[in-house]
Amino acid sequence: MAVVPQEAIKQFEALMEEVDEPLKRTFQNVHQGYVHEALTRFLKAREGNVTKAHKMLVDCLKWRVQNDIDDILAKPIVPVELYRSIRDSQLIGSSGYSNEGLPVFAVGVGMSTFDKASVHYYIQSHIQINEYRDRVILPAATKKHGKHISKCIKILDMTGLKLSALNQIKLMTTISSIDDLNYPEKTQTYYIVNAPYVFSACWKVVKPLLQERTRRKIDVLSGCGQDDLLKIMDYSSLPHFCRKRSSGSSKYSDSCFENCFSLDHAFHRQLYNYIKQQFLIRQPVEPMKQGSVHVTLPEDAQEEDIANALESELEKFKDLERCPESFKDLNLSNDKS
Repeated sequence: MAVVPQEAIKQFEALMEEVDEPLKRTFQNVHQGYVHEALTRFLKAREGNVTKAHKMLVDCLKWRVQNDIDDILAKPIVPVELYRSIRDSQLIGSSGYSNEGLPVFAVGVGMSTFDKASVHYYIQSHIQINEYRDRVILPAATKKHGKHISKCIKILDMTGLKLSALNQIKLMTTISSIDDLNYPEKTQTYYIVNAPYVFSACWKVVKPLLQERTRRKIDVLSGCGQDDLLKIMDYSSLPHFCRKRSSGSSKYSDSCFENCFSLDHAFHRQLYNYIKQQFLIRQPVEPMKQGSVHVTLPEDAQEEDIANALESELEKFKDLERCPESFKDLNLSNDKS
């Protein structure tokens, strides 16, 4: 449905006023100050039915509370070698923005193997990117363009796709369900590029598993899709696999900084550093233990002697007032780990 009646939004809003406080708190991270727009997304996902949309949103908020989603951006996947393995086998990145200011996300469907970590980590990584998009990237785009931007564009690269990819259908279905139920209407269009001949066979299996509203947003482009995509974005925002002059490889390119899937790409460096910073901020700050002070004084010490002795001992602790691990000393902007 294209337009949601204002009356439906008002009814929905009134219902949300009655939910428990924990659900209201996590809803703030969902709507980011745009309550009506968030309610509209869930209404569209349930064809304008207020009762069904309300149940969908409440279930989403319960899922967020039960899985501690509000704090997931403060939970880095460590060690960094594990995170790099995830990035090498779950290919996703961001390459720029469309002419309308929508973030462009790239997904390497064909060459994602999902075989370097447990399912838990792949799901955690996917949710973290969703939350980073919704809490950091989209608000920044909204501020930059002076209009509310709540959606992105996704370009799905089928380079290297094989029938064996269907072995990961359970994980991909789980991730798709998480998006459908908890992040509805966050993608404007899914563009499929570099589709090999086996794509049609895989599509027959995958298509029935997708929501109808998702299927309506899928657009299969010819070749690498460059000509069509240049109508909605600049060349600089094209993912590397959509550039005709690229090597044609979804996983590797001449420069790791051109490959938006790489952990060395600016998007992933910023994302990983953001999560590390959030982790540090959330850590409880304990008072630094400085031990005790023992001063030996003669029995006939005068008041002035006592004061001088104490002052001398306290001078030794003057330099301890500065904590070398203070957050103001941290600089993570160029840390690639």
